[in-house]
Amino acid sequence: MRYLERPDDERRIRESMAHAPVTVIAGPRQAGKSTLVRHVVETSPNAFFDLEDPRDLSRLVEPTLTLPAIEGTIVIDEAQLMPELFPILRVLVDEDRRPGRFVILGSASPELIGMSAESLAGRVTLMELGGFRLSDVGPAQLNKLWVRGGLPESLLAADTAASVRWRDDYIATFLERDLANLGFRFPATTMRRFWTMLAHYHGQTWNGAELARSLDVSAKTVRRYVDALTDALVVRQLAPWFTNIAKRQVKAPRIFIRDSGLLHRLLGIADFAALESHPKLGASWEGMVLEQLLARFDGGASFWSTHGGAELDLRLKIDGRVIGFEIKRTDRPATTKSMHVALADLDLDHLVVVHGGEHHFALADKITAIGAAELLTVGDPLGGL
Repeated sequence: MRYLERPDDERRIRESMAHAPVTVIAGPRQAGKSTLVRHVVETSPNAFFDLEDPRDLSRLVEPTLTLPAIEGTIVIDEAQLMPELFPILRVLVDEDRRPGRFVILGSASPELIGMSAESLAGRVTLMELGGFRLSDVGPAQLNKLWVRGGLPESLLAADTAASVRWRDDYIATFLERDLANLGFRFPATTMRRFWTMLAHYHGQTWNGAELARSLDVSAKTVRRYVDALTDALVVRQLAPWFTNIAKRQVKAPRIFIRDSGLLHRLLGIADFAALESHPKLGASWEGMVLEQLLARFDGGASFWSTHGGAELDLRLKIDGRVIGFEIKRTDRPATTKSMHVALADLDLDHLVVVHGGEHHFALADKITAIGAAELLTVGDPLGGL
């Protein structure tokens, strides 16, 4: 498979390595972490360890002897398979804090693999790498990215049938092998049913009791299931935002399947025509745009909703300003009462309506409509707000 440039992620890695002793890059399986790092990081072959390779595991039987002897940057891939290594890395970093000493790749959340900011305070920069961004592939590929998702093998497959086969195989392998490798011992058939149910709840508020009844298990068990998929970085639990207002606010997270291509296979959607006629069309669009926004803007993501019906799809703090986002699958966006309520109650600096069209225009005071392709690819689309 050809290498596709990922300029923003390449820049982030280089910036991290320039000042931090440890760069941790977490992302779902097959997101392209290893390929990206091999392209960006200059290192010798003996300084790259793939912990899925028994030969590399054997080289790390005595890590306190092996690692200090290697000059330059050391890359450790699939680090979650050897959690006992992390305390040793902390000791080695404390002995030699030169920038760019270690690049750690993991197919799970940093907290799960033991490489969180708290465990390596002052030593580490954490990065998350999902699939391709729209800025990597270009705005003309928006629908293709949406339908196939951003995982490289799926997006760059020769045709739709090959992309579908790859995603079906990915889901099966993930459930049958990868979850177990992360320490989660759940029956694959049960987890497939659960993940498929979550796909039908995509974009909705978490309702563990209803899912538990459907699977005939306890609410505690379905909580373990969703947390496992979240730690494996294939599900997002978007946290609610609370503010001190006289309204009953939703306190449960919203659930999203993070890669739209995997969402579509779990829903049995094969191509764009099938997606356009599916009842989850709007929710799928919202989830895809949300993931692309979070890959571009890092600002403490949350949503806001009240039991009276007012809501905001996404709240971010960007460059010191609080920006709200409403995501609409339309080319004719308009203001709603809910938007004005969110502006007033959340004290937003601005509200952006992300739509499927091409135009950028004001809808009202402090409310601007921006096309998704522009928002996700133009250099500073929020600068003029």
